Amino acid sequence: MAIPKEVYKTFKKGSKTYFFSSLFFPKAAKEDVFMLYSFVRVADSFVDEIPQQKKEFLEFKQKFYQAYDGVLADNLIIDGFVKLMKKHDFELEWVTLFLNAMEMDLTKSEYHTIQETEEYMLGSAGVIGYMMCAVLGIPKSAFPQAKALGFAMQYANFIRDIDEDQELNRTYLPKTKLGTYNLVSLNKTKTTTNKEQLMKFITAQSEHFDKYQTEAEKGYKSIPKRYLIPIKTAADIYKWTVAVIKKDPMIVYRKKVKPSLARLLFYLTKNLLTVQLLK
Repeated sequence: MAIPKEVYKTFKKGSKTYFFSSLFFPKAAKEDVFMLYSFVRVADSFVDEIPQQKKEFLEFKQKFYQAYDGVLADNLIIDGFVKLMKKHDFELEWVTLFLNAMEMDLTKSEYHTIQETEEYMLGSAGVIGYMMCAVLGIPKSAFPQAKALGFAMQYANFIRDIDEDQELNRTYLPKTKLGTYNLVSLNKTKTTTNKEQLMKFITAQSEHFDKYQTEAEKGYKSIPKRYLIPIKTAADIYKWTVAVIKKDPMIVYRKKVKPSLARLLFYLTKNLLTVQLLK
């Protein structure tokens, strides 16, 4: 069965890295991965719009639970996702945590500690790792590393999107750490007089990414080669993103660091060669 056009287009509108990397899953897995990420993308888009589409999000959430209980939503992505859940035995709690995290974006704008940030990331990214494990048949013993990979990618986004998130009045990076660097906020206009400390703060945040990514890579041995290639390609792009920002932390206020197609192809080719050499 081919991937429905609506699902394909919805996923493509999201993360360039996730979309491109996912094209290289084997056919059967690719169809399920695209369905998973199209559901995630739709929910996320409601809360990231300016202005936020609160009513639409809550309707989407309600229709999901109704569909899960057996009442078709007459919505390709919701109904397809529910079918995917039952096919791969997703736990309802995973989806609830995800939807609750998205709903937090309607009401919560600041995260004061790394513990608060990680609580959000469990729903926004960690449980997506669990779902991917279920889709790909990766054992539950790898769940901690799957969660860590989700955290790493999400934290890389938080660092990369500092300026964009300020426009949405959001501060995902632990706000209590700002005082350590004599910063009151991450708003560009309030940080221009303290660039040195701001750069130190951003560099320090990359250490959280490094910790999550190091833990995630311990799980690579649990991933079949045919699935490791696209997963590692996406992870390598996020490592590249953070490395670029480490070299020039103020770049986050000038532009959104994104890989070129050539860079994506470079990492894909590299992993096609190196993963095949793994035992």
